[in-house]
Amino acid sequence: MTQAMPDTFRTLIPQGDDKPRAVCGTCGFINYVNPKIVAGVVVSTDDDRVLLCRRAIEPRRGFWTVPAGFMEEGETTRDGAAREVREEACANVVIDALLGIYEVPRISQVHIMYRARLKGGFAPGPESLEVALFAWDEIPWAEMAFPTGVWALRDWHASRGRVDFAPFSNPPANPILRPA
Repeated sequence: MTQAMPDTFRTLIPQGDDKPRAVCGTCGFINYVNPKIVAGVVVSTDDDRVLLCRRAIEPRRGFWTVPAGFMEEGETTRDGAAREVREEACANVVIDALLGIYEVPRISQVHIMYRARLKGGFAPGPESLEVALFAWDEIPWAEMAFPTGVWALRDWHASRGRVDFAPFSNPPANPILRPA
C-alpha cells in the first residue's frame, strides 16, 4: 500500500544512491522505506508437540500458524517473539535458540524465528480462534497460513535435540509445503 507524500516531498534519486526515494524539498530528509521484520517462535513441549494458533484475523483467517507477528519499536527480536506467543496463545516460553531467518522479498518482510519450550498453560488470545498442541504427524499442513511457518516447523523438526546448528534459511525455490 502506497501512502500519499506530503506536498514538500518529491520522488528522486538522492546523491550517492541508486533508487528513487521520497525526499523532503525543505530539509532534505530522505524517507527510506525498509522491509518489515516479523518475529516468531516454534513452541514445543517436552514430548515434542508444537503449539499452533488458528488465526482470528486477516490475512488467512481460520488457518493455522506458529505464533509470530511484526516487531514493535524498542524491542529485540527475541523479546518480540516471546510477546507474540503471549498475545496469540496467552502462553509463556523459554527461548533456547535462533531457529531461522526467512526472507520474503515479494512482500518486503524478513521473518526471524526462534525455538522455545512451553512453560505452563495456553489459551487463545484476541488474534486466535483457537490454540492447540500437535504431534508432528498431526500438524494440519494443508491448513497452514504461511509458507514461513511451514519452513520453521520443518527446520524445528530437523533441529530437535540439537544445540549445534546454524540458523536455517529459505528452502530452495518452489519448496514443497508439506514435509515428506
